[in-house]
Formats: sequence, C-alpha cells, structure tokens
Amino acid sequence: QVQLVESGGGLVQAGGSLRLSCAASGSIFSIPVMGWYRQAPGKQRELVALLLSGGSTNYADSVKGRFTISRDNAKNTVYLQMNSLKPEDTAVYYCNAHVVARITAPPLNYWGQGTQVTVSS
Repeated sequence: QVQLVESGGGLVQAGGSLRLSCAASGSIFSIPVMGWYRQAPGKQRELVALLLSGGSTNYADSVKGRFTISRDNAKNTVYLQMNSLKPEDTAVYYCNAHVVARITAPPLNYWGQGTQVTVSS
C-alpha cells in the first residue's frame, strides 16, 4: 500500500505564491509519474501538471509560465510551485502518483487526500 500526504495549501491574495508538497510512502520500487490535479466547486477534476521520471513535464495551458512542478526522487516527493496566483486557481489540489511496488508489478494509481488553495481577489 502507498500513501500520498500533501501539504502547503492555504489562503493567498491574487498575485501571491504557494508551494505544495506531496510525499509518497509505503511499498515503492519506483514512481514513473507524479503530478497534480485540481477540482474547483461544481467542476470536474483537471490536470494541472505532470512530471515523468525522465524529466518530461506537461502543464495545463492555464498555468503555463506560472506553475512549476519538480520532484525529489530520494524523498519520493513532488512539489508544485505556484506563482502569480489568480482567483480562478482556487480549488482543491490533489497529488497523483503512478507507483510500481516491485520490479515485476504494474504501476498502480494513487491519490492524495487533497489540499485547499484559495486565492482572494
């Protein structure tokens, strides 16, 4: 079993910054993909940013140039640096990881519990 624990959410004024962290623990051989999604009230969950183990990244158009995803492989932790925040960035942010528990196992998909980000105008 794998747990994803997020931290770093909160309330910030428009134009401000926040940094989210997500640490994975448990039965982990490798984590090919780590990423962040968000869900605003009344909307579907959407991709914010993905980071593959080889270093490739994928960002939602709405956050390009403002958000940066990074990871510390030694700590099995992924970060999301959010700058120039806008009220429309307000949402619950969820960490996601594709985790391989052992060398012969397929990757399994895990989610964190979510952390609230609120941007005031």
